[in-house]
Amino acid sequence: MFGDAFRGRRVLVTGHTGFKGGWLAHWLLALGARVSGVALAPATTPDLFGALALAGRMDSRLIDIRDAAALARAVAEIRPEVVLHLAAQPLVRASYQDPKTTWDTNVGGTVNLLEAVRATPGVRAVVVVTSDKCYENHEWVWGYRESDAMGGHDPYSASKGAAELVVSSYRRSFFADGAVRLASGRAGNVIGGGDWSADRIVTDFVAALAAGRTLALRNPQATRPWQHVLEPLSGYLLLAARLLGEDGPAHAEAWNFGPGEQSVATVLELARSLIDAWGTGSVEAGGARPGQPHEAGLLRLDCSKAAARLGWRGAWDMPTTARATAAWYQAHQRGEDLRACTDRQIAAYVASQAGQRATWAG
Repeated sequence: MFGDAFRGRRVLVTGHTGFKGGWLAHWLLALGARVSGVALAPATTPDLFGALALAGRMDSRLIDIRDAAALARAVAEIRPEVVLHLAAQPLVRASYQDPKTTWDTNVGGTVNLLEAVRATPGVRAVVVVTSDKCYENHEWVWGYRESDAMGGHDPYSASKGAAELVVSSYRRSFFADGAVRLASGRAGNVIGGGDWSADRIVTDFVAALAAGRTLALRNPQATRPWQHVLEPLSGYLLLAARLLGEDGPAHAEAWNFGPGEQSVATVLELARSLIDAWGTGSVEAGGARPGQPHEAGLLRLDCSKAAARLGWRGAWDMPTTARATAAWYQAHQRGEDLRACTDRQIAAYVASQAGQRATWAG
């Protein structure tokens, strides 16, 4: 997979104790990488980091990326060849409650990481992961392209737009010679097994099932590009592999990794797909309560650039994503080996990509 680009390489994943970071660290280990991680301790109980037993399988360091000195020391000791930056304050509603921490982490933490990269010889490729919410959202019916303006209504979205500006500035100011290839990746609404964060629809769904409650939706008609966590992670890995290649500097840009039109759906449609996949449950589409913080009604990504230049496309539609997500949480409830379950889902996803003749899938 990915041209065997990661085998034996030193790869640093920031945010490895989180949902996307945990899946990414696990996949990189399977690809033969020498994985190190920098992150806070897991924020939930249970957590994916523990479920996949990552602490004993990689170099895991509990460091706050807001601590520039500690982060710089860790990066200097790890001497990574590849950096995948996922550490962030990832929740929209939490950003209303604590905007300063959101800005300090998502913008200041990105600056701290890139400063550490500047001071560390041997780094060749860096992918900074932001969000589809980095765009100035006019709720257009068409998808946003990488050249569209950055923005954001809430502190989280605005901080991700600002992080993109940081990446663009560092690329042009400090990495223009191509020695370090710096790119960014923007994904849609990511779901999958192992996410127990607050105010996530899947987390709320699983909690409602466990309590025998009806799932009440805040914004049932909001439309999002839903995708399984493996979709954007395959994009980030493919991008990092290309950055390592001879034409790597040509890929040091911003990239969208969102799902196809078949996965753009309302919150209500996703909830119903999860119920179908689980085999039980009920949903209440009551709408948002008065006084709730602003949430976008419509957001889409245009991923034609990744398709044309990287050969990357999503493989799973929304019902397939819902089935895989439900299966993972059901395996967790039954006490099954979650490393084996995660491996099976990675294998199934790669097989789907290979069936669509994705060259990275081998």
